[in-house]
Amino acid sequence: MSLGLPPWAAALLRESRVARLGTADAAGQPLVVPVCYAFDGRACFSALDAKPKRVAAGALRRVRNIVANPRVSLVVDRWDEDWSKLLWVIVEGRAELLTAGAERAAAVDLLREKYAQYRALGLDREAAPVIRITPARALAWRGG
Repeated sequence: MSLGLPPWAAALLRESRVARLGTADAAGQPLVVPVCYAFDGRACFSALDAKPKRVAAGALRRVRNIVANPRVSLVVDRWDEDWSKLLWVIVEGRAELLTAGAERAAAVDLLREKYAQYRALGLDREAAPVIRITPARALAWRGG
């Protein structure tokens, strides 16, 4: 799907290093977490990586929320003290966990290319669960 974003917003979505992923459980209780992600022009991908966590990847609240309610939002932004330079993009869509296959392997490759830390952590093409966010729509805004 074409997101119909202006060039500055598409660049922000491609180049930002961190996004905020918003999920909600079946009862509507929201959760927002910072995530590393990659955008391939059609979907956004975020790995459940090997960074230390208190619970197994499958038990993370964001994962449980996606299973219960796949509607999500992903926000990337750029802050500046000069508010005329503020930018943000919001992607609204559906999330799915990729646990096998060529698409997951390609997503891991994208993430490893974008983040040296994933190369150092050994983010594995065969083992890393990946969240795919398929956009339904995107919103963009900039100051000035």
